[in-house]
Amino acid sequence: MRRVFGVKKQTEPPPSIQDASDRINKRGDTVEEKIKKLDAELARYKEQLKKTRPGPAQEAVKARAMRVLKQKRMYEGQRDMLYNQTYNLDQVSFAAEGIKDAQQTMSALKSANKELKGMMKTVKIQDIDNLQDEMMDLMDVSNEIQESLGRSYSVPDDIDEDELLGELDALEADMETEGEGVPSYLQPDKESDLDAELSLPSAPTGHAPMPAGRANLQADDELGLPAVPRASIRG
Repeated sequence: MRRVFGVKKQTEPPPSIQDASDRINKRGDTVEEKIKKLDAELARYKEQLKKTRPGPAQEAVKARAMRVLKQKRMYEGQRDMLYNQTYNLDQVSFAAEGIKDAQQTMSALKSANKELKGMMKTVKIQDIDNLQDEMMDLMDVSNEIQESLGRSYSVPDDIDEDELLGELDALEADMETEGEGVPSYLQPDKESDLDAELSLPSAPTGHAPMPAGRANLQADDELGLPAVPRASIRG
């Protein structure tokens, strides 16, 4: 069968943009090296023109310099053409990379959209509103409980605030009319009045008088203490 129909030749895959760009850059580097060599040769011919006198020798050097200059212009044109091709390939590569990034972004957005839809099925706005209403009711009940527990047992609920304010005004008027703005029952007691009311006897001062019979029996020493009999000292 192969002899009759032949064998299909395997076609090579087309080069990628990066492969084409690398190849063109390599050619551009080669052309750039040739231009540098021609520049060095032109510099050498310039030095020779400075040293030679006008005549056939100088004309020959000029002819060589013109030939080298023409080659340089040709290589510079090739280099510019290659740089333009590289620029175009870079633009195409940038556009292709942008499209790939857009495709990845779209895939990520589709995946996120699908995931969000699945999550939104489990969360309902009505459930959230009902939960918020229940939380508000619970907070109101909690506040009522706190107010009920903080209520004082000794203060009646039917106290008239106007009556209390009138009582307070009466107390202030009493403070202004009585001594130095302070009622008599709020003024501090005086020490002299307390001493007069109590009329306590004064505390005794000095030494108490000793009986006459005891003074004769026992005398005091230099320090005012009872003297010890001499018979007791001898033992």
